[in-house]
Amino acid sequence: YMIDAGTSEVSNLSKHQIKLDGWRFPIIPQEEWEQIFTDAWRMERDYFYDKNMHGVDWDAMHAKYLPLVKRVTTRSELSDLIGRFVGELAALHTSVRGGDLRSDNRNISVANLGGVFSRDEARGGFVIDHIYKADPDYPDEKSPLDDPYLDVRKGDVITRVNGTSALSALDLGELIRNKQGKQVRLSLKRGQTTRDVVVKPIGSTYNLRYRDWEYGRRLAVEKATNNTVGYLHLRAMGGNDISQFYREFYPVFDRQGLIVDVRYNFGGNIDSFILEKLMRKAWMYWAGRNGKPTWNMQYAFRGHIVVLVNENTYSDGEAFADGFKKLGLGTTIGVRSWGGEIWLSSSNRLSDGGIARAPMDGVYGDSGEWLIEGHGFEPDIEVDNLPHETFNGKDAQLERAIQHLQEQIAKDPREVPAPPPFPNKSFNNAPKN
Repeated sequence: YMIDAGTSEVSNLSKHQIKLDGWRFPIIPQEEWEQIFTDAWRMERDYFYDKNMHGVDWDAMHAKYLPLVKRVTTRSELSDLIGRFVGELAALHTSVRGGDLRSDNRNISVANLGGVFSRDEARGGFVIDHIYKADPDYPDEKSPLDDPYLDVRKGDVITRVNGTSALSALDLGELIRNKQGKQVRLSLKRGQTTRDVVVKPIGSTYNLRYRDWEYGRRLAVEKATNNTVGYLHLRAMGGNDISQFYREFYPVFDRQGLIVDVRYNFGGNIDSFILEKLMRKAWMYWAGRNGKPTWNMQYAFRGHIVVLVNENTYSDGEAFADGFKKLGLGTTIGVRSWGGEIWLSSSNRLSDGGIARAPMDGVYGDSGEWLIEGHGFEPDIEVDNLPHETFNGKDAQLERAIQHLQEQIAKDPREVPAPPPFPNKSFNNAPKN
């Protein structure tokens, strides 16, 4: 919009609108890339938490890498070059991404049925080897095949898709290409019986596979401990993960043990929120005529807690684990974490929307030592999940957490104290002079 700088009030702003649809500006990529390169270098210089740049001669880095910009032919190559000079700082908690990248609009929607399938010519189709599972209390998160009304089971064979033989394709995905959210008719064979069901495939299976893993961990913990130990997993430390914490924590707040799993957690900034909830202590109890006693602080966890970490625990996931350990809230189990802990805001954007993230706030402890960055968080008990065992379904870290909690509960069960005898306050029991 463009309006007069005078004092008169503008009654109709739409009349002052400037249409930019027809504007065109010539851009010389090499000159723009040189500007972007220098801007990235300058913002690292101005935003980096250590003004001495970890001892690196930052002017020399500009002189070293700038001539290479003339050899850059794509925006992706420019990001690679920027990544090289940012890497000179030896700071893990940073990244280079985005920008005016080339894109291909020839999109193909790959639909999925929400399971694992194997092609079996002898059985006449694709065998359902596994259907991804999720918490049944949240039906909107279930796999398209995980519907009780459909009665689809592991071992069923998909013989036809919309009337087409399933064996006409090498992969089941070929027959449901671009069918995301659309009705698809599957012919299923179980034993000698064949029937048709209608499902709606989804797009990515990332969330389904992740929920299947989370739900499987939870069921394993509850089965092994007879529901005396709770389990919750946090994928990250953002707003959605607060909701996930509420959803998973409050149903198990009164159990004797709790596993907080931050393996594969890619960070955020809610560590203090979660730690505050876990620090709550019970200091009094309510006892009514019926039901079990409850306590205040409300929803304080009175049992033993284990936090699980691994090499893919990042950023605020590491901060949470370190805070949990330093505050003496329980035991940490797993392997040393990633090691990225100089906090940043991603505010130093480049002119084309890309970024070379500048770490802005170093983290140090009471003893004056820098925490986590470049080294990672080391758990109390080291247990590694070996690749071949993980592939075969074993989770040694989770098993060790269960074992540790069972040992702690046996030594210190932390039962809710029984209420004292109810007082007799009748006049017949009054003291006599």
